[in-house]
Amino acid sequence: METKKCFFAVDLGATSGRTIIGHIAGGRFDLEEITRFPNNLIEQGGHYYWDIYALYFEIIRGLKEVAKRGLSITSIGIDTWGVDFVFVGADGAILRAPRAYRDPITFDAMDDYLKHVISRKEVYDITGIQFMNFNSIFQLYAMKREQNTAFMQAQKILFVPDALSWMLTGNEVCEYTIASTSQLLDPRTKQLDERLLASLGLSRSKFGKMVQPGTCIGVLTDEVQRLTGLGPVPVIAVAGHDTGSAVAAVPAKDEKFAYLSSGTWSLMGIETKDAIINDLSYERNFTNEGGVEGTTRFLKNICGMWLYERCRLEWPEEVRRLSHPELQGSAMQVEPFRSIINPDDQVFAAPASMIGAIQQYCLNTNQYVPETPAEICRCIFDSLALRYRQVFQWMKEFAPFRLEALHVIGGGSLNKYLNQFTANSTGATVLAGPQECTAIGNIMLQAKSAGLVSDIWQMRQIIANSVDLVRYEPEDQEAWAKAYDKYLSVLQVAEARTQKG
Repeated sequence: METKKCFFAVDLGATSGRTIIGHIAGGRFDLEEITRFPNNLIEQGGHYYWDIYALYFEIIRGLKEVAKRGLSITSIGIDTWGVDFVFVGADGAILRAPRAYRDPITFDAMDDYLKHVISRKEVYDITGIQFMNFNSIFQLYAMKREQNTAFMQAQKILFVPDALSWMLTGNEVCEYTIASTSQLLDPRTKQLDERLLASLGLSRSKFGKMVQPGTCIGVLTDEVQRLTGLGPVPVIAVAGHDTGSAVAAVPAKDEKFAYLSSGTWSLMGIETKDAIINDLSYERNFTNEGGVEGTTRFLKNICGMWLYERCRLEWPEEVRRLSHPELQGSAMQVEPFRSIINPDDQVFAAPASMIGAIQQYCLNTNQYVPETPAEICRCIFDSLALRYRQVFQWMKEFAPFRLEALHVIGGGSLNKYLNQFTANSTGATVLAGPQECTAIGNIMLQAKSAGLVSDIWQMRQIIANSVDLVRYEPEDQEAWAKAYDKYLSVLQVAEARTQKG
C-alpha cells in the first residue's frame, strides 16, 4: 500500500495567512487547513510596515500544531505576495521591520527614477515588467534617496518568502519567481541586472544565490527544531510569488491555454518558454514574471472584484446582509449592457466612494446612471467580462500558440455568473477551478522536489484528477459582440474627456 506523503505549505497574503497540510497518494491530493491568522499592516511615523516576526511566530505555531498531531511532514514551502523585502545586517540580525508596498514613500519615486536615472523604455527593455510605483526597484530608490539607515547598512536584501525561509534554515537564497516581481531581473538571463542594481548603489552580492522553484534551501535549524518539536525537515523554495504557485496549479492538459487568476484583482496571462518584450507589450503594459521550470508568466493585471467589494461596503445594511448569490442573482434580472465602464480606469483605483465613481463615469460618458445595487452589480459584471474580452484578444495576438481554453482559478472560480459572462464575452471555453490554487501549487512543487512527480505536466494531471472543474461554453455571441462595440466607444469618450481635461 502506498504511503501518503505529507507537505506543509505557508500561504501568506497581504491581509491574512494560513498554514496548510497537503497529502498526496494514488495520483490525487487533498488539503487540510492547520492555522489561519491576520497579516497586519502597521502604520507608524508616517510609514507602513510588515511585522515579519509575527509571521515567523505564526509559522512556528503551525509547525508546533503539526508536531502535536504527530504528523510526519516531508518538507515545508512558503509563498507570499510580491515586491517587498527584508534588510539583514552584518551581524545576521534584521534591520527594522520591512516596509510595506503601500508605503507612501514610493508615490513619486517611480517618476523621479525614470526621469533622472534610467528611462522608462530602457527599464522595460531589460525587465519586461509593467510599471507600478511599489515595485522593488522604486522602493529601493526611494530608500536610497531618503538615506534610509537600514538600506545603508544592509548586508543582505531578502524578498519576504526568502527571508522567512532564512529565519527557518539560516540559509540565504533569492528565489526566481519572487525576484522577478522586483523589476530588477532580466528574464532572458534569469538573473538580477547589474546595471539596474548599480543605479541603486547596490551590488549583486547583496542578494542571495538565485534558485529555481523546487530547490531545497536547507533544513530547520536546531533552534527551530527545538521550538517546534520537529526534526531536520527540509525547507523548499517553491514558487515564492503566490501567483507563480497559483499558475503552477492550473490543471491544463497542454500549453494551449490562458489563465485568469480571479479575485479582488484579476491576472490574465499565458505561460511561455521565453519572455515577450517588444514595443507592443510595452505599449499595452504587459508584464513578464518568472514561472516554474524556467517558463515566463506573460500577463496583465486587471481590476477584478475590487469594484464589487468596495461598493458592497457602501450599500445599506439590508443589502450587505444578502448573500453574494442573492445579490448577484438580482443583478441578473437587470437589463444588460445599459451601463458600461472601463474597470481599469484610474478613477476606480482608490475613490472616496466607488458607487459615486461608477455613477460619475457613466454620467461623463453619456450613459444611463445605475442607481440600485442590482444595477451597479450588473454594470460591474458586464464591464469586467468585456475588459476580459479585450485583454484576451490581445493575449491571442501575443501567444505563440492557439489558445483553446481559459482556466479561471482562485476565489473567482466560484462566481458562476461572471464565469459564464467571461465565456460569452471572450468566445472561449472557460474551465473554472480550483479555488485553492496557490496552496496547491506550493504543495505540488514540494512534491516535485521530493521526487513524487517529474514535471509540471504530471503535477497538473494530479490536480485535474483531484478537483472537479466547471465548464462554461459561450452563449449569446451576437449580443456580446454588440456590447463590446459599445464598450470600445465608451472608452473612446472617456479618453477624449481625460485628454480635454
